[in-house]
Amino acid sequence: MKTLKFAFVALAASLALAGCKDSTAPSSTAAAPAVQEKSTPVSIEAIKAEATGFTVGSSMSTRTVYVFFDPQCPHCAALWNSAKPLRSQAKFVWIPVGIMNKSSTTQGATILAAKDPAAAMDEHETSLLAKSGGITAASGTDSQQAQIKKNTDLMNRFGFASIPTLVAQHAQTGAIVKNEGSLPTPALAAFIGVAAPAGQ
Repeated sequence: MKTLKFAFVALAASLALAGCKDSTAPSSTAAAPAVQEKSTPVSIEAIKAEATGFTVGSSMSTRTVYVFFDPQCPHCAALWNSAKPLRSQAKFVWIPVGIMNKSSTTQGATILAAKDPAAAMDEHETSLLAKSGGITAASGTDSQQAQIKKNTDLMNRFGFASIPTLVAQHAQTGAIVKNEGSLPTPALAAFIGVAAPAGQ
């Protein structure tokens, strides 16, 4: 009976982290959210037209990185911190989705509805990394929750298998690049084609 109970607890824990991925870890640790049988080709134009997020970083930069993230994903929190040293070289559009649990949508909506979404995200990710659960969900965020559903639908249409997922146009080659999973700052800089800050 104890063995069966342990197996159930382990299964529940693995489902809670479904879709949350650190790209430096083996890919077998990530499970995919439900996706359509045939995915739509990734398009920055579609992201611009259909996704709702908030922007941090250099507003004057021509380099834009789109980040699909789930507020309950610890690897997304790690990526939030990895991106901070690169904000002077690129702008990051953080697009919340809801795939892990109910708090994903309500916390994402709270961040979107905040007067300063970047400050709300800082507070949230600090709490999440401290294993304190993140920010308290605000009331009156129905429209933002609907936006998060649209973001999630778009992510699924693209067939992304995990979060965080980054989409950008490479600064040097001009190619559309995609990465599923968190990245440390040097790898993130290489991904978007900018120089890693000294000491990283």
